[in-house]
Amino acid sequence: MTEPTDSSVRTNRHYGLDWLRIAAFALLIVYHIGMVFAPWGWVIKTGHAIPALIAPMSLLTPWRLALLFAVSGYASWHLFAKSGSAGKFLRSRNIRLLVPLAFGMAVLVPIEMWVRVMGKGYPHGLIRFWTHDYWRSGDFWGREFPSWEHLWFVAYLWTYTAILAAGLALNRPRLEAGAARLVGWLSTGARILWAPAALLVTAKLALLFVVEEEHGLFRDWAGHAQYVPMFLFGFVLAGAPQLWPPLWRWWKAALAIAAACGAAVVTVELAFPGEAIPPHWVMAAERAAQVTMAWTMTIALFVLADRYWNRDHRWRRTFAEAVFPFYLIHQPAIVLITWYSLPLKLGPLVEFGMLLAGTTMICTAFYLLGREFGWLRPLIGLGPRTARESPAVSAQPA
Repeated sequence: MTEPTDSSVRTNRHYGLDWLRIAAFALLIVYHIGMVFAPWGWVIKTGHAIPALIAPMSLLTPWRLALLFAVSGYASWHLFAKSGSAGKFLRSRNIRLLVPLAFGMAVLVPIEMWVRVMGKGYPHGLIRFWTHDYWRSGDFWGREFPSWEHLWFVAYLWTYTAILAAGLALNRPRLEAGAARLVGWLSTGARILWAPAALLVTAKLALLFVVEEEHGLFRDWAGHAQYVPMFLFGFVLAGAPQLWPPLWRWWKAALAIAAACGAAVVTVELAFPGEAIPPHWVMAAERAAQVTMAWTMTIALFVLADRYWNRDHRWRRTFAEAVFPFYLIHQPAIVLITWYSLPLKLGPLVEFGMLLAGTTMICTAFYLLGREFGWLRPLIGLGPRTARESPAVSAQPA
């Protein structure tokens, strides 16, 4: 990991990865709206199951979260370089991740949990649930409490950041030397293309029939085995610009491999739709294709962002700042709108349009209101506004 003062480092903000991060979170919102209609289990389902969503959503599922962790790792290196020390870096991450996580679990997650228990027959309204029944531990109306629902991403990201910061504080020279050797090894031949994919596939298959595939900070070992390497890749790439040339050399091959893996994933999902369970060998082959697609799509998208999107725009700062507040509120908004629209028995196109428009409006109002009040800004993941900043303040990515 090259020192931030080294002239070989891309010291300027990478606008392309800003745009990639914005696009990834926007896609996440649309994906979760799609989950209301897709033939898979989710928080809440509409009366319209749309099998045609299987193929496009199966193409998004393998790489969307891996990409988010990689982009977050890239942003984390720049935040670490700006902080100057592991301790200051972790303190800044505590404020920008733990505070919104606590706020979300206290104010936003109850909306989702209320809808979940209402689906099981819970007889009371949201206010009664929030003030009396939400603050518990254990099973309640078929749901496990407490829960952070969609905010698991924030919890994972903070955990990876804290572990990394501890390692840097304890032995930064050794970690940097090890990262430098790894970067040099990966830069030779096609290793950047196949070696990380082989590592991810090995880890996935080793854990596939051993541990459950479920979210949970202390039980999601299969998830950690995929997300931690992606987070560290982004972190190392930000401080090792010599990795960019091999990424550029192999991005077209990576995109072709991703397309082939995507075709395999879609084939399996169409052959075993919904909650149908394929034979073990088919499941293993599909999981291998998924993690390979996650790595190769990340390579391709990073290079495309570097090549075509690395330019500023007057709306970039606002969009980049709005991403995290949008993420915090989008799923409660989707769930609540869907819950109250179910009795209306709307057509699927009307319901989708209402969900998209309603979620966008709630997210926008949440961000625009929250950014204007100093005491609200840290609760939704925004830093303090300086006197010279305009309303479109510079963002610090999550």
